[in-house]
Amino acid sequence: MQFIDTHAHIYDLELPLVLESAQKNHIKKIYMPNIDEETIARMMDMAALYPCLPMMGIHPCHIRKDFTKQLYLVEEWLDKGGFIAVGEIGIDLYHDTTLLAEQREGFRVQLSLAKRYHLPVSIHCRNAFKEVIYLLEKEQDGSLRGVIHCFTGSLQEAEKCIALGFSLGIGGIITIPKSGLAATAAAIDLKYLVLETDSPYLAPTPYRGKRNEPSYLRYTAEKLAAVKQVTLAEVASITTQNAEAIFEPTQ
Repeated sequence: MQFIDTHAHIYDLELPLVLESAQKNHIKKIYMPNIDEETIARMMDMAALYPCLPMMGIHPCHIRKDFTKQLYLVEEWLDKGGFIAVGEIGIDLYHDTTLLAEQREGFRVQLSLAKRYHLPVSIHCRNAFKEVIYLLEKEQDGSLRGVIHCFTGSLQEAEKCIALGFSLGIGGIITIPKSGLAATAAAIDLKYLVLETDSPYLAPTPYRGKRNEPSYLRYTAEKLAAVKQVTLAEVASITTQNAEAIFEPTQ
């Protein structure tokens, strides 16, 4: 039984201990989304340590007024190759709406880069579902694929994402009863779901409020197995196959 953590920011964690713990908990691979210019070097250092696989992109919360320079840097790195996705990209209107125009354009350009380099995307969407879906509908030409990271929406929103060709990233929030995510996930076919931790954030129960790490993926998987009424082994097998089909289709 093996799992894939499809979204983990492990740059600042104690990597040897994190990887050892992940291995003990059957984590086969860890996919690492980039945040901004400052995280690239640390991420690439870890990418040299299998099973840490990197993405390249600028997180919407880190898009600046001069975002054009940031996107040129993303393009330069993508040109070098070796990335499994363009990410983490998207729109976030939770903390600040003043740079919405810049976030929209940054998202659009990075979607275009994903199409140019034939890569999937890892999409961040917080308080911005309508904006994200609008751009995905405009940019989807049949070649865009990827994951709506940390999905917490309704069943109707899930169905819209799936109809556009995207899978849903299920993280520790599913272990929080008041989130409603368990009920939504119960109604979605496992073939559209992948697992993630978003380490070091959003730790699942019983570690709520503490630093998250890939080894805690098991708690999310166990909850998903319970709500889907299937075995943990089945969740591991199907979500791992889903992740590899999206991010490593030629492997």
